[in-house]
Amino acid sequence: MSRYIDILNSGKENLKKAGINDFNTDGWLLFEEAFHMDRTSYFMKQLDECSDEKAEQNFYQMVNVRCTHIPLQHITGHQEFMGLDFKVNGHTLIPRQDTECLVEEALKYINELYRKNMAQNTEKINILDMCTGSGCIAISISKLADVKAGNITGVDISTEALKVAAVNKINNKADNVTFIESNLFDFCHTSQKCRWDIIVSNPPYIRTEEIEELTEEVRLHDPRLALDGMEDGLFFYREITKKAAEYINDGGYLLYEIGCNQGEEVSGIMKENGFKDIKVVKDMAGLDRVVTGKLNH
Repeated sequence: MSRYIDILNSGKENLKKAGINDFNTDGWLLFEEAFHMDRTSYFMKQLDECSDEKAEQNFYQMVNVRCTHIPLQHITGHQEFMGLDFKVNGHTLIPRQDTECLVEEALKYINELYRKNMAQNTEKINILDMCTGSGCIAISISKLADVKAGNITGVDISTEALKVAAVNKINNKADNVTFIESNLFDFCHTSQKCRWDIIVSNPPYIRTEEIEELTEEVRLHDPRLALDGMEDGLFFYREITKKAAEYINDGGYLLYEIGCNQGEEVSGIMKENGFKDIKVVKDMAGLDRVVTGKLNH
């Protein structure tokens, strides 16, 4: 029998040899997944011999799969985001820490409008998450915003992505979130009530020609539909902003996640469509990550 410490180190070494950049982190996360052991328990038991052969075998199987550069989250089947747990697979983008910046900014505006509405005794806040994917943004807002009784709609063109979002809604008990399949705002051509106080979006924003330069994990395993922002990476910002100006209530907000070099261009698109008080917000790494704007009709 092998000791826990030797099993973990062996897995990390295999990942390192396979060229996995985050071999230390990924090795630990796979170990944690296989043995259901947190760090405190590990430090207490690391020199003990492992008696769980099934868990050990499962760990090495997952390590071998990760060595082929399949994303870790596709192996474990889930990813933490905003302190919540989300199911993921190859039909959705993996929720990333960068996007937490978008949610945090959205929560500020949502809570501000909520307090204002409470003071004026007006209707509930309506929130739209365009290009919702796994639903992580909409569901995180549902769970973390002051406005627990608000109406939140997540929209995506992908049927398979929305199946994942539906599971995440159930798992996180986000009862006030509704998911709709649509190509952007096409669903508003029906009898749907399409007026929102907040529209938030993490749209595809990678230039088509740059997709082949992405890491293997992203290029081969993230859905291209969720990556490709067309020739200049700005196609969906133009399309969403133009329509958003029709559907945002007076005094409402539009918020985008952006690529780190797109702040000026996305700000210009919002300005062209009548948005004011436009701000570019940096992420924890000091890179431009979110653009926000307010619409006064």
